Order: sequence, then C-alpha cells, then structure tokens
Amino acid sequence: MVTRVSVVTVMCLALAGPQTSTAQTPATPTTCPEMASALTALLRNDTRLRDWPNLARYREDNRTLPSAAGHDARVVFMGDSITDAWQQPRYGGFFPGKPYVDRGISGQTTPQMLLRFRPDVIDLPPAAVVILAGTNDIAGNTGPMTNEEIQGNLASMSELAHAHSIRVVLASVTPVSGYHVASPAAVPQTTSRPMARIRTLNEWLKTYAAAHGDVYLDYFSGMTDGSGLLREELSEDDLHPNAKGYAVMAPLAEAAIARALK
Repeated sequence: MVTRVSVVTVMCLALAGPQTSTAQTPATPTTCPEMASALTALLRNDTRLRDWPNLARYREDNRTLPSAAGHDARVVFMGDSITDAWQQPRYGGFFPGKPYVDRGISGQTTPQMLLRFRPDVIDLPPAAVVILAGTNDIAGNTGPMTNEEIQGNLASMSELAHAHSIRVVLASVTPVSGYHVASPAAVPQTTSRPMARIRTLNEWLKTYAAAHGDVYLDYFSGMTDGSGLLREELSEDDLHPNAKGYAVMAPLAEAAIARALK
C-alpha cells in the first residue's frame, strides 16, 4: 500500500534540486525536509477540502452509538475544540456516568457545524443539544464572518433542533485573554478574537434564547476576571480551558441542561 509518507518522500526527492534565491524572490522550500513539510500540509488541506464539514469524524461513532436508554436523558454537545478537548482524560473526562455525547471538532466554525448538525445531533437522537460556537468564526478560521452570518447559522441550528423536538441550550462564547502570549511577535487572542465581538455575540445569544424558548448557558460571566478577560488560571493559551477551566464550565452546563429538560 502506498502511504502518504512514501508519496511525500518520492515527490520530495523528485522535486529537490539546486535552487537559487535572491532578496527579491519569496522564500521557498529548498531542502527535502522543507518540501516534505510543505507537501504534507498540502495533502492535509486537500483532505479537509474533500470533507469540509468533517462529516467523517464521528460517522462510525454515530453508527455504533447505543440506542438512547431513556431518550429524555441523552444530551449532545455540538462545538469546536473547547467541546472536542473536553473528552480528554487530563480534563477529568466528559461528564462521567452521564448519557452525554461529545460532538466537538477542533477548529470548526458555525457553517461547518450546521452542515453536520443532522448526522451529529438530530440522527442520534438526543433530548437536548448544547451548542457552543462562534469563537472560530470571529477568528476567521474559514474566512471572514460577520456577526449576522454567525447569528444566522446559530439560529438555523436552533430551528432544526426545535423541528425535531430537541431542546436547545445556547452557550455563550467563552472569553479570551492575553496573559500567556509567548513573544512580542505572537498575536494575542484578544486581537484575533476581539472581546467586543464576543460580548456582542453573547448579548445576541441571550436575547435569542429568551425569545425562542432556548436556555442561555452563561460560561462567560463565570470565567472572566476583574478586567473582563478570561481568568489567567483557567487557561494555558488564553483561549482553551485547562482542567480548572472545565471544572468551572461543567456545573454551569449541568444546571443549564437541567433547566432545558425541566
């Protein structure tokens, strides 16, 4: 079987050769390791484009998921890396003993989540869904997104859930900070994810939830410090929660789920 590694190696050896560069030309890969790295990144992007919403990520897990014993108890968490990472043992596991299903995918934006909402939420089927999304839209992970576009995708997910008698918990976008910036050249999370946009989106989420019978899950207020930023001790990179961060989030999520299922 021809592997990705062997293809990259062959292409690297075929393309490698004497190259010259000047101050006027952009830097290009000139060594075999550099070419291999560039080709690996190209292949990774090609895979991503062939399954842009990453429908394959949970396809087998969805197929083998046991039938919901007591349908009223199953809850699906839809989200990005903050939801995705919650499954890791170093964070205490994902609600041990609870019939909760993690369907987060790192790096995703709301249009990607909307495309996989049917296979990863509706088809399971849960009693409720917890949607945590928007931070990667603000950061432009899949291109520039206006607040209105983000809101439209979130509203569509809520509408789809209601159409299938799934109760909805809309989670606030979590705060960011700049306490762990590695170097002066690094871009702070507060630059790529401006707090003003996060607050605006959260205000919309709160208003929308109240108007449409959804539950608003306020992670934001419980995770900010006196400066209105993500508390320093809750993250190692100013964006993703650490074990302490998830310890703050878990009871807030449980309380919101209880309200939704009441």
